[in-house]
Amino acid sequence: MLRFTILGSGSSGNCAFLETEGARVLIDAGFSGKQINERLQKIGRSLHDVQAVFITHEHSDHVMGLPVLTKRHGIPVYCNRKTADALRPDLAAYQGWRFFDTGQSVPFGDLTIDTFAVPHDAYDPVGFVFHHKLGSVGFLTDLGYATKLVLERVRCSRALVLEANHDLHLLQEDTKRPWAVKQRILSRHGHLSNDAAAEAAAQLIHSGMEDIYLGHLSSDCNRPELAVKTVRDRLERDSLPPVRLHETAPHTACATLEWQG
Repeated sequence: MLRFTILGSGSSGNCAFLETEGARVLIDAGFSGKQINERLQKIGRSLHDVQAVFITHEHSDHVMGLPVLTKRHGIPVYCNRKTADALRPDLAAYQGWRFFDTGQSVPFGDLTIDTFAVPHDAYDPVGFVFHHKLGSVGFLTDLGYATKLVLERVRCSRALVLEANHDLHLLQEDTKRPWAVKQRILSRHGHLSNDAAAEAAAQLIHSGMEDIYLGHLSSDCNRPELAVKTVRDRLERDSLPPVRLHETAPHTACATLEWQG
């Protein structure tokens, strides 16, 4: 079996839980340790069940819970060395690092995890594909644009987490963000818009892809229903195979996706 739950996703925090017969791992830890544990308990698990956490990059909305996960629970952290170096000021005494080189495949239990570079304004940000005999789960969050390499790496996914950070019009009209911040978000090392997510999805859809989770939505510059509509309209326009589109939110977990062999 494989069970996958997005515990929360948005500009304020990101964390997911993947469980198989041989592995129980978190992908990112962007909420407090207490919040992560409470959300795990709602699906019958806790931090005591977690065997490892895989980190995409060092920004706080992906690593907030690491001090509790590492110091109190001793959970191993899998990341590349540049990400670890960026985290070490807050985790100076931690000795549980498990390093991979970006581009390397990492075996863990009955999973094989592919890592690959993504364009984002972090030290060495990565995407993941978690391969299992029942199918693969891909992670594309926090990237300014979808490169050919990125698309090829996640094309095999049966389920995909895909960033849809902002609506271009809502971002341009936003009065809270200075122009420099908007330029960063729109840059090739920023975040995918709904339109960019729709374009990526259109290039990735194949008959074996069943679920796409639209993640990392901005609370100010996007709406879940708008993100879903933008992607759905593009897929229908191109007459692509049907796929389930899921909204995500930072304050609540998604329903658990379960595959049985």
